[in-house]
Amino acid sequence: MNTRITDVLRQIRLFFLPYLIILIACLVIKLSYTREAIYFAVNTRHSNWGDWLFPYVTDFGEGYMVVTLTLVMLLFSYRKTLLLITSFAVSGITVQVIKHIVQAPRPVVYFEKELADIHFVKGISLLHSNSFPSGHTVTAFSAAVVLSYFAVNKRWGFIFLLMAIAVAYSRMYLSQHFFEDVTAGSIVGTISTIIWITFMDNRPFMHSQAMSKGLLKRK
Repeated sequence: MNTRITDVLRQIRLFFLPYLIILIACLVIKLSYTREAIYFAVNTRHSNWGDWLFPYVTDFGEGYMVVTLTLVMLLFSYRKTLLLITSFAVSGITVQVIKHIVQAPRPVVYFEKELADIHFVKGISLLHSNSFPSGHTVTAFSAAVVLSYFAVNKRWGFIFLLMAIAVAYSRMYLSQHFFEDVTAGSIVGTISTIIWITFMDNRPFMHSQAMSKGLLKRK
């Protein structure tokens, strides 16, 4: 099978095209407003339901969600499982390299003299270092790309995009990241995963009969 990047983009078009529009809007916002203005625009718009909801939403970018998705996929297809776990690995390594090169402070450090003016969600342990880019956002967008690629009904691509955006927003709502952190995270997660899928799904062994099986599909 000769998979080109255009083939991957066609498979995930209902994720990718809306994402490009939203990304352009995000870049316009970033060029139009300061880091501080964007941060406080999000932080001042809090509510009791948001304080309850977003800690759960942000969990979709956690490592144990990666493990859960991988185990579920393992039941149905070894090929899809391998694409999924290696995509997470590639995007995860990429974001960690960038984090340790940039070493940007988290909001709680950046605004250390203004903490009294900031709304923090109770029970959330705030991180202090390596803010850029957002690892949770990278994970969420990487998962969204892979799941959009696998989906039989391609309309799910848009749903997966909305879920990834929700994770990204939760990182800002919880004061764990800045707007540029999650924007960059979405780019890293999306682009690295598209490139990796294009490369990996071109390997002949990926389309062997054995790889099409899963733990529940052995014949």
